[in-house]
Amino acid sequence: MTGPRALRRFMGSSLGSTGAEFALLLPLTLLFFLGMIDVGRYMWEVNRAEKATQIGARWAAATNIIASDLNTYNFAGTGGLASGDAVPQASFPGVSCTKSGASDPTCSCATGGTCSFGLTADKAAFNLLVTRMQQIKPDIAANQVAVDYGYSGIGFAGDPTGADVSPLVTVRLQNLTFTPMLFVLFTSSVGLPDFSYTMTAEDLRGTQSN
Repeated sequence: MTGPRALRRFMGSSLGSTGAEFALLLPLTLLFFLGMIDVGRYMWEVNRAEKATQIGARWAAATNIIASDLNTYNFAGTGGLASGDAVPQASFPGVSCTKSGASDPTCSCATGGTCSFGLTADKAAFNLLVTRMQQIKPDIAANQVAVDYGYSGIGFAGDPTGADVSPLVTVRLQNLTFTPMLFVLFTSSVGLPDFSYTMTAEDLRGTQSN
C-alpha cells in the first residue's frame, strides 16, 4: 500500500517508541548511577586520607624525630639558656620537614623564626612514616607528606633524658587528587582537600609505634 494513506499510517505508528525512549534515557540513567558510585568513592578516599594522616601523626609523635638535631641539641649549653629553664619560642620557633621530587627530605625553620640548632633531616625516619601512611592509603607519595614540629612550651633546657623540647607534631597530607569514573575518558581529576592532624610528641625515639 502506497500513497497518502500509507504515509499517514507510518506517521501515526508508535512502533519503536519504547526503544527510542530507552535510548534517550539510558545516558542520563548511566550518569546518575555513575555519579552515585563516584560520590561513594570520593568519600571513601577522603576517609582513607584522613585516617592515614591520623596514623601518620601517631607514628611521628612516637618514633624517631625527622628533624634529628633536636634530639641532641643542648639548649642549656650550646643554646645559652639556664639549665632547667623552659625553652622559649624564640629559641625553638618550630621546624617543618618535607620532600620535593626525587630529592631527600629536608627540614627548615618556621617562617619568621631563627633556628640556632641544625636542620638535618632523618631520611630513614621520614621514609618509615610515609610507608606507614601508605599502609592505609597506598597511593600516597612522599612529596605529599609534610611534618611540622611546633612550639608547645613543654620541655626544659638541658634535659638529660632526651630532647629539650617536646613539640606539637603535625602531619599534613596535601595535593591529593581523585579521578571520578565519569572523568576517565577525559583523563581529568578533582582535588581532595588537604588533611592535617596534631599530637604532642612522646619520646621521639624508635622505629615502631602502636
